[in-house]
Amino acid sequence: MKRVIKKVAVLGSGVMGSRIACHFAGVGLQVLLLDIVPKDLPADAKPAERNKIVNDALQAAIKSNPSPVYTKDVLKRITTGNFDDNMKDIASCDWVIEVVVERLDIKKSVYEKVEQFRKPGTLITSNTSGIPINMLSEGRSEDFKKNFCGTHFFNPPRYLRLLEIIPTKNTDPAVVDFLMHYGDLYLGKTTVLAKDTPAFIANRIGVFGIMSIFNSMQKLGLTIDEVDALTGPVIGRPKSATFRTADVVGIDTLVNVAKGVAQNCPDDEAKDIFAIPAWLEKMVENKWLGDKTGQGFFKKTKGAGGDKEILVLNLDTLEYEARKKPKFATVETAKPIEDLKTRLKALVAGTDKAGEFFRHFHYALFSYISFRIPEISDELYRVDDAMQAGFGWEIGAFESWDVLGVAKTTEAMKAAGYKVAPWVDEMIAAGNKSFFKVENGKRYSYDVATKTYKLIPGGESFIILDNYKDKIVWKNSNAALYDIGDDVVGLKWNTKMNSIGSEVLEAVNKSIGIAEEKFKGLVIANDGANFSAGANVGMIFMFAIEQEYDELDMAIRMFQNTMMRTRYSSVPVVVAPHGLTLGGGCEMNLHADKVFAAAETYIGLVELGVGLIPGGGGTKEFVLRAGDEMHEDEPETITLKNRFLTIATAKVATSGLEAYDLGILRKGHDVVVMNQGRRIAEAKAAILEMHEQGYITPVQRKDVKVLGRSALGALYAGINGMWRANYATDHDALVARKLAYVMCGGDLSEQSLVSEQYLLDLEREAFLSLCGERKTLERIQGVLKTGKPVRN
Repeated sequence: MKRVIKKVAVLGSGVMGSRIACHFAGVGLQVLLLDIVPKDLPADAKPAERNKIVNDALQAAIKSNPSPVYTKDVLKRITTGNFDDNMKDIASCDWVIEVVVERLDIKKSVYEKVEQFRKPGTLITSNTSGIPINMLSEGRSEDFKKNFCGTHFFNPPRYLRLLEIIPTKNTDPAVVDFLMHYGDLYLGKTTVLAKDTPAFIANRIGVFGIMSIFNSMQKLGLTIDEVDALTGPVIGRPKSATFRTADVVGIDTLVNVAKGVAQNCPDDEAKDIFAIPAWLEKMVENKWLGDKTGQGFFKKTKGAGGDKEILVLNLDTLEYEARKKPKFATVETAKPIEDLKTRLKALVAGTDKAGEFFRHFHYALFSYISFRIPEISDELYRVDDAMQAGFGWEIGAFESWDVLGVAKTTEAMKAAGYKVAPWVDEMIAAGNKSFFKVENGKRYSYDVATKTYKLIPGGESFIILDNYKDKIVWKNSNAALYDIGDDVVGLKWNTKMNSIGSEVLEAVNKSIGIAEEKFKGLVIANDGANFSAGANVGMIFMFAIEQEYDELDMAIRMFQNTMMRTRYSSVPVVVAPHGLTLGGGCEMNLHADKVFAAAETYIGLVELGVGLIPGGGGTKEFVLRAGDEMHEDEPETITLKNRFLTIATAKVATSGLEAYDLGILRKGHDVVVMNQGRRIAEAKAAILEMHEQGYITPVQRKDVKVLGRSALGALYAGINGMWRANYATDHDALVARKLAYVMCGGDLSEQSLVSEQYLLDLEREAFLSLCGERKTLERIQGVLKTGKPVRN
């Protein structure tokens, strides 16, 4: 049957249920969110009283940080109700997902009601994380069983991309195929097919990793702060590392999963690792469960001066104490290494206590994952997909083993007393040196059953530029241009936070030139956590502090010219951003023929945060768009004022969809891609379509409407009012006036039509003048010291 999902029912409005409902609404679906009726209500209770539990839960979700929604208007798509009054309404739903408490009897009672009202063929899935999926469908009708499956989202479902699909023995294979595809394409998930084994894939491996760390830290005498310093970004894991992650997830949840594996996996060779240490049992007994109870491994308090202070638990005394910043020679040596794979090798080779920890940490993990194939998955690439998407690892476990050298590491593991599954020895003996390999831009994974390498499915929809290292067309020390097939090239760069400096600008110009000469078009995209945190402010600071204004003027001209070349090249240039896309990174998107932005794109012009205005064409582009958007039925200054405020307040869109509202992405033209991994392939397809339709180079605009003095006076008045009310400092007001001057086209006596170059010149002059301001230099210096990007 052909399935079309228009409306989804979410049964259960707890932390997961309410956020899953928000995510479904966020992708454009109508959602019915139901929960129980509060106890002891009078018979004549009003609907608001009967729906109090579900409504309170939804409001709590909306107010939570990070936000579970892409934009606030998605709430219009969520209807709330209760199981008693509104279960009948699921008859109009195409998918029913159960997210009630983790008790088999309660789940089965909910299914009993669902059977009464769901229409035949409707998808029915469970978000359980611990109950065997096959047990849940026992006693249900044949149609229910055929359309029933596990769909395990990870919290928070908007941000963690993993969706584990767990079929039962009765699930129709077509249902599994549909969920795998729908979760990927429409929900933006990395869909991973998992077997119905305890904790499925990600939690099985992830909780083993945490329990193994508990074991290692006691042997090596490490503290909580030391372990979190060793298991966070330095090895490509989230900032929350190990213990902060446990506090966020809930220590009781961690203990329940560990106990579940220990009890239900008698043949697990590492089941002793899942034994709960006495100190962890004591924490659960004390209800020190993490964020949900206000304290866990960490505890927020107020210090002597009333300032907030975070204390850390001493596992020997079970008392909270002040945090200490750990220092390890191995980490200090490896930290400056930008490339994660190179850094991992340096960390594991360390000769101090940290190096010893890294070796035991990886050896235990590698041993464990080898024995989980084929128990939890027949394909080893699914394990890496699950850990990257569900736990935020930058690099998967099997890929990490590849990086460190499979044969060499296996030998070292055995010498240290760690075993590997027999199939690993067989793979090495047969001369296969890695679990993954790349050929012609396509990624292959070793298949244990056939002892051959198999193409990882779906590769044509997921272009990873690093997979094209044998197809480099041109490169410099910071960037590379790849031939990604079908006469299309892709540019990426690798700088700190993917900032844009002279070498990146050189790469953009060179790439456009090569594309114009030999290819159909250019995709600009980056791998890693972010597209770009903006221009290299260190270079700006250096020129300004040394008063090298000619050099600075030249640098700004080069940036502006590069953005204009992006707009006016003779081949289509499409940009595919994700993550932080700030300042100059945003300006590059503003000048693209088309943008394919990941849903999780945080984009904005943030230059006013350091006392500057957008100087790479961003201010010019906002003026151009404001002029095109002005309508006769509203004052022209309103459109300009809105654009001015977006820059003046350094607003950053909290999602790709919100970027439409800020006017950064163009509605009906630029595209938000739910699955981040698909954006480059979709950008490439757009280039081919533009080429086939006969791409024509745009003509530089000389008809940009600017409002001159009439609008400038209004903006100056507003700025002065903010300054007088102490909402803006003297310096803030100065920068805002410079911005207003540029956006009004200067001190023109009347409304005029000007060229893009005229606005670029105004923009550059204002930028240069602000670089000489002491307050601006102080703000830039602050950014350089913290290493954090400018945000509003």
